[in-house]
Amino acid sequence: MRECRGVVAALLWASLLGLAGQAAAQPAVVFEEVNVIPMDRERVVERQTVVVRDGRIAEIGPAGKVKPPQEALRVAGRGKYLMPGFGEMHGHLPGPNAPPPVVESILFLFVANGVTTVRGMLGGASNLQMRDRIAAGSLLGPALFVAGPAFSGAAVTSAEAGARMVREQKAAGYDLLKIQEGLRRDVYDAVAASALEAGIRFGGHVPNDVGLHRALEARQSSIDHLDNFVDALEADSSPLRGADPATRAQQLIFHIDEGKIPALAAAASKAGAWVVPTMALWEVFSADQTGESLAAGRPELRYMPAQTVAQWVKQKNAMREKNPDPKAGARLIEVRRKILRGVRDGGVKIMFGTDAPQLFSVPGFSIHHEMQILVACGLTPWEVMAAGTRNVAEYLGAEKEFGSVAPGRRADLVLLDANPLENVSHFARRAGVMVRGRWLPEREIQKRLEQIAEAARS
Repeated sequence: MRECRGVVAALLWASLLGLAGQAAAQPAVVFEEVNVIPMDRERVVERQTVVVRDGRIAEIGPAGKVKPPQEALRVAGRGKYLMPGFGEMHGHLPGPNAPPPVVESILFLFVANGVTTVRGMLGGASNLQMRDRIAAGSLLGPALFVAGPAFSGAAVTSAEAGARMVREQKAAGYDLLKIQEGLRRDVYDAVAASALEAGIRFGGHVPNDVGLHRALEARQSSIDHLDNFVDALEADSSPLRGADPATRAQQLIFHIDEGKIPALAAAASKAGAWVVPTMALWEVFSADQTGESLAAGRPELRYMPAQTVAQWVKQKNAMREKNPDPKAGARLIEVRRKILRGVRDGGVKIMFGTDAPQLFSVPGFSIHHEMQILVACGLTPWEVMAAGTRNVAEYLGAEKEFGSVAPGRRADLVLLDANPLENVSHFARRAGVMVRGRWLPEREIQKRLEQIAEAARS
């Protein structure tokens, strides 16, 4: 029976692979009478014709004044909204042992939700190949920016090894370096200096031995998860200085000085650091909910293998048992939301990211949870949309490549049935997604999602 199920699953994945992996050239595509959200500033340009040719936006103009190519595929846009695709700036990519159909499915889950750019924060040589295949059009997926193996305390134990690893990853063609927990201060400093010399960004976590202030001084390009911000808010009168790590992890949140938030925000802004807050995932970590209750409220889990979901449930329950004080989790959620409001008010630039796939965070679908929390933190819908579009392009130095709707930009677009600048939940109301000029109408997206769900059940 197990062999039979394996054969069925393989056939389903093969079917999916045949569909999602196609890269056949499409004719020019024209969005007719569509409302454009260009993301150059907060505005909507109504009743436009947008012509896409050879993977790029070729022309934009008022409906009736732009003559579409005769052979073009026409997409009805009246009453709909066209905007840039989103970026997932703290994502994770399938590893080298993932079967090709599984790779296809993970990438498609991103694309299906309008995520057309992913910064993979922990990778290897297989992800470089994946990046290049997507760019060449032989694999359907978001544009990838790939980090190499993590710079963790376990992997890098000396300054010399850290500097050597920087040079090796730069030579291998990685786009950035992933900083992980556990690095000693001297090793971190060597990595940072070597990265600046080599001209490659480094970002991610802030090791406890380094601390937020040193990471900012070292020009770490992105502080992900608001890492080490809470530690930097420790009250001067805290009784936990010198306490063991387990005690600090459980009790520090009750010895916080919120009055330090503006100064931290000012320091981050002065350093030019970007923040990728991943709020939704951290609130899953901290929420006083069982794994079963979290799973029951997330229908998108149907796209993940049952054994993965079961492991997530088990993991969440173990976390809850390890930290049984619900007041600590609630307080951490409260403080993190105040930190995010503070860095926004202090002029720190925010990029969108969810750390998917991760505990109850399904690729692509996780962005909708994150959007709602960002709004609850005080960001406007425009700021949320900017965090996932124009800010991503600015961080990557690619403003003329993507992140806005303008002639010459790569045609990574999302067509929506309602205006997301009025309510971020409207971003889930898709009429279709375009990836490098390839148009995927919603009916096709749903068909492929159902195949992924069927394979996951098998």
